[in-house]
Amino acid sequence: MTSFSIRLLLCMVMFGAPVGQAAPLGSLTSVEGIRENQLIGYGLIVGLDGSGDGQQIKFTGQSVANTLKKFGVSVPEGISLRSRNVAAVMLSAELPAGYRRGQKIDVTVSSVGDAKSLRGGTLLLASLKAVDGEVYALAQGNIVVPGVAAQGRSGSSVRINSSATGRIPQGATVEREIETDFDSQPTIRLNIKRPNFQTSNNIVEAINRHFGPDTANSRDATSVEVAAPLDSTQRVAFMARLNALDVSAGKESPRAVFNSRTGTVVISQGMTVSPAAVSHGALKVIISERFDVSQPNSFNFGDGARTVVTPDSDVQVERDGGKMFQWPAGARLQTIVDTINAIGAQPDDVMAILQALDHAGALNGELLVI
Repeated sequence: MTSFSIRLLLCMVMFGAPVGQAAPLGSLTSVEGIRENQLIGYGLIVGLDGSGDGQQIKFTGQSVANTLKKFGVSVPEGISLRSRNVAAVMLSAELPAGYRRGQKIDVTVSSVGDAKSLRGGTLLLASLKAVDGEVYALAQGNIVVPGVAAQGRSGSSVRINSSATGRIPQGATVEREIETDFDSQPTIRLNIKRPNFQTSNNIVEAINRHFGPDTANSRDATSVEVAAPLDSTQRVAFMARLNALDVSAGKESPRAVFNSRTGTVVISQGMTVSPAAVSHGALKVIISERFDVSQPNSFNFGDGARTVVTPDSDVQVERDGGKMFQWPAGARLQTIVDTINAIGAQPDDVMAILQALDHAGALNGELLVI
């Protein structure tokens, strides 16, 4: 069985669950105002074993000089500090909603210079800021690098994953809290992760059936307003019960998703096609080139014989026999899978067929390219 066939069979298993299966409300929605916030910063990694930034990365030397000045070490003007044991890095982290001062968060460290590896390095104290420019956390610690890079004197090298990025688990301490209005409003707005009118209606019915009439009302296919207790303790208990409530998600329109970078094709169950005929053939272009060597006037040495290299190109176009196949009206996933596998098509070929069917209006579903 080909890898592509395996991928399509996995898709059948993934999407084979019956439509409308109940799921906890917390997995279908998110509470407005309670979200993660992005933080970013700049810092220095020290203690590298000669794998840091090179001489051409000027801002690393400037950063080292500025750091030394804070400790009373003056660097003469015009002198560029050069050390392969230091690397300039960018820091990124996510600050979860509700985190208080003193709590820890993970930090991702990424090289901005030409450092070969950050393995074994230590991040010096650096601040993490949000989009408003305020400092919300301080980061420092030893970096964990999952990648490995090695190079021999001959120039041959081996690289597994990326060694120019890593993480510092629990490497930042929260210094500033992000306030929310979760406990100050009479209602809570639930945002549906996959907007759907049927899902919105099912959520309202389930909440009103469990907590009483008029507890919830739908605004649109994306959000639901829910009346909640004003007391913070009661509101937390209310949200715990609310998130555990089982709700049936609405039926989604069938989709075919194609990842253009990896060649992965995912087709959801329920995807059908209208009556259509597709011709699929392979076009092969062969370009071969050789060089002919000749010496004009090679017998007349007085005229200065010289060697001439002339390219000789040969271009051939071959077309394998095209294959025509048809799908009957209302053909479903199994028929499409069997037909595509029968011709031995690759993921790129399948994508070309799906795009052609979509443009022809024969694909009864949504085609997404990511």
